[in-house]
Amino acid sequence: MATPFSPFDRRTFMKWGVALPLLGRIAAQDLFGKVQGAIGKPSAENVYRRLGVRTIINCRGTWTYLSGSLELPEVRAAQLEAAKRFVDITELQHAVGRRLAEVTGAESGMVTSGAAGAMASATAACLAGNDPAKIWQLPDTTGLKHEVVMVGGRSAFDSAIRLAGAKLVLVYSRQELQNALNANSAMIYTTDIGEDLAQEITIAKGARGPLLLDDAAGIPPIDNIKLYAKMGTDLYTFSGGKGLMGPQCSGLLLGRKDLIEAALANTNPWEGAICRPMKVGKEEIIGCLAAVESWLRMDLNALTNDWDGRVRRIAKLVETVPGVRTDIQIPKDGNRYPTLSVTWDEKDWGFTVAECARKLSEGDPRIEVLTKTNPSLVPGVIEGNPNRKGTEAKDQLQIVSMTLRLGEDIIVGRRLREILNTARRVAHPAA
Repeated sequence: MATPFSPFDRRTFMKWGVALPLLGRIAAQDLFGKVQGAIGKPSAENVYRRLGVRTIINCRGTWTYLSGSLELPEVRAAQLEAAKRFVDITELQHAVGRRLAEVTGAESGMVTSGAAGAMASATAACLAGNDPAKIWQLPDTTGLKHEVVMVGGRSAFDSAIRLAGAKLVLVYSRQELQNALNANSAMIYTTDIGEDLAQEITIAKGARGPLLLDDAAGIPPIDNIKLYAKMGTDLYTFSGGKGLMGPQCSGLLLGRKDLIEAALANTNPWEGAICRPMKVGKEEIIGCLAAVESWLRMDLNALTNDWDGRVRRIAKLVETVPGVRTDIQIPKDGNRYPTLSVTWDEKDWGFTVAECARKLSEGDPRIEVLTKTNPSLVPGVIEGNPNRKGTEAKDQLQIVSMTLRLGEDIIVGRRLREILNTARRVAHPAA
C-alpha cells in the first residue's frame, strides 16, 4: 500500500510538527503588534534611535566592531557605584591586582584597555622593565632587548606589540622558536593553547624569557583564568568586553608579579609612559573585576543549555524550508558557545551565503550573522604563515547563541526562514 507521504514529504511534515509551537508564538507576536498599532503606541525610543543609528540583533558573536558583548547586570551596577567617588588609580590597580591573584591563582593582575592594550603593556614591561629612563626611552629600543618572537606568524593585532618599539621575529614551529631565542629576545607571543602552549612554556622557561599568551576570547570557560596560572604562563590576557561580558573597553593581564608591576609602570596613569594613551578609568577597572567575580559564581552548564535552546529554536524554524540543513556545535577555540550552521544547495538555488547575510543585514531590524568575512579587517593584513598553501574554506552562515537577547531567536528564525523560502521558490517555482 502506498504511503500518503514520500520520504522527503514525511521528513518535511515532521519538521513542521516540531516547529508548530514556535509558529504559534510568531502568530501571537503578529497579533500583539497589530494591537499596538491600533492603539497608537509609539515605537521604542533609545539613545541610538535618536541619533539615527540602527541597533542590531547580533548573531555574529563578540566582535569589537559590533560593540563586543552586553555587560552583565553586576558589571553595570559596579560601574555605577564606582562612578560616585574619586580614587587613586594606581592604588586601585594594585588592590584589584591582589584580588585577581586571590581568585585566579596568578601572582598578580591588572585591568587594561582591552586584550590589545594588555599586549602593549606586556611588551613595554618586557622591553623597559621598571627603569624610568628606559620607560621614557620607548619606543626607541637602542641598547635594550627588543625582539618579540611571534609563534605562528603575524597577527592583525601585532601593532600593539610594535608600537612599543619591538621587532617581530616570526616562527612557525617549535624548532624555529627554539632557534629564534637569543640575547635580544624580550618576549614570546603566542595564541596557542593546550599541549602546544605547554611545550612553548617549557621552551620559554629553558631560555629564561617571558611568554605572553593572548587568549582574548578564552572566556568562557572561566576555568581558563586559573588554568594558565597553573601551567606556569608568565603573562596571559583576556578581553573584558567579549565573553567575560565586562566593560567593552577593558581587558585583563595576569601573571608574574614582577612583570605586572613593570606593565603598570609603563601604562596609564604614568605620564611619559608609552602606554599612557591606553587609559582605563575607575569604572572599567571595577567593572572588569565584577565580571570576573560574577563568572566565578555562574553555572556554565545552565548558561550553555540556555544558549543551546536559542539556536535550536532557530533551527526548528528554518528546517521547515525544504532543502535546508542545520548543525549545532561548540567551537574548540574562541567564541565557545553553541553555534548554529545553516546550509542549503547554493548552486542549485542560485543563492549564496553572502547574499543571505546581506538581506539579513539590510532588513529591519538589522541582523548580523557569522560568515567568513571580516568587515573590520584592514584589507592589507596577512595573518599567519604567508607561504602556507591550502584550499580556501567554504563560506557558511552561522548563528552564535551567546549574543542573542531573549526573544530575538524567534525574530531571527522567522526572518531567515522567509528569506530562504523565497530563494527556494525563485529557484524552483513549481516546487
